[in-house]
Amino acid sequence: MRVLLIGANGYLGRFVADRLLADPAVQLTALGRGDDADVRFDLASGSPGALTRFLDAVHPGVVVNCAGATRGGARELTRHNTVAVATVCEALRRSGCGARLVQIGCGAEYGPSQPGSSTAEDAVPRPGGPYGVSKLAATELVLGSGLDAVVLRVFSPAGPGTPAGSPLGRLAEAMRRAMQSGDGELKLGGLGVQRDFIDVRDVARAVHAASLSAAQGVINIGSGRAVRLRDAAAVLARVAGYGGALHELDGPHVPGRPSIGHPRPEPDHGIPAAYPYPDGCGSWQQADVRTARDRLGWRPRINLEESLADIWMEAACRI
Repeated sequence: MRVLLIGANGYLGRFVADRLLADPAVQLTALGRGDDADVRFDLASGSPGALTRFLDAVHPGVVVNCAGATRGGARELTRHNTVAVATVCEALRRSGCGARLVQIGCGAEYGPSQPGSSTAEDAVPRPGGPYGVSKLAATELVLGSGLDAVVLRVFSPAGPGTPAGSPLGRLAEAMRRAMQSGDGELKLGGLGVQRDFIDVRDVARAVHAASLSAAQGVINIGSGRAVRLRDAAAVLARVAGYGGALHELDGPHVPGRPSIGHPRPEPDHGIPAAYPYPDGCGSWQQADVRTARDRLGWRPRINLEESLADIWMEAACRI
């Protein structure tokens, strides 16, 4: 099976590439903006016609799209998350390769949910910020394309390679600095947020399973369990051997105050930030993952403690 992987150098893409390369039946070609991609192509600015010519030449059986942006203003997010996917869909429609499309979506497409609830794929999406809107628009383009396609809505990925700007990445960095300076207490804000964390290696397994399956539509990829960031911080402290006290700072975000769960998003051309949570998901999010089990034969294998240990391993190397 020849697979074209778009965004192989990104956080998720690197692990998807590793998983696919471990399958001897897969012939992998990487397309991206970096110099180390097999083929350099910018989805946000490249034409569908140019991508079609490449698809016809390579003739993949599966196209996996892990490319996209998680930060920036609405214009940049739309260009990299929505326009780019429109280019992929149009190129696949024009091409004679007949490839299956596996699109990486995100839990932010759903927006805020009721505390204590599990969000299933039939929930009405109401994204609470520009990132979720841009990803939802991409999902709608895929679902309306008429292609053999599946969208994996990944909730909160964690584990090795976790970006420093993510909540768990910021948490690990704050703890590293406290240990380096010998601080006996760590004061952080935003630890009341609850998210469904899923290890990035489990996400890669889901992508592999989706590539081999005939499943279409939207499928949630998460652990099925919401975890409070305060509890994740306690586990990280135990893994790191940090014996200091963890104090949560309540109240609204104050500039200069360490905030883990809901830092202010980047403004778009001076427009005030209106979203208390950058992913627009409010204080609670938990996935219903029964569809992934039933249609992909997939279950999460790696627990959050192992994910946090790997995050800490990378952070500790900077001490």
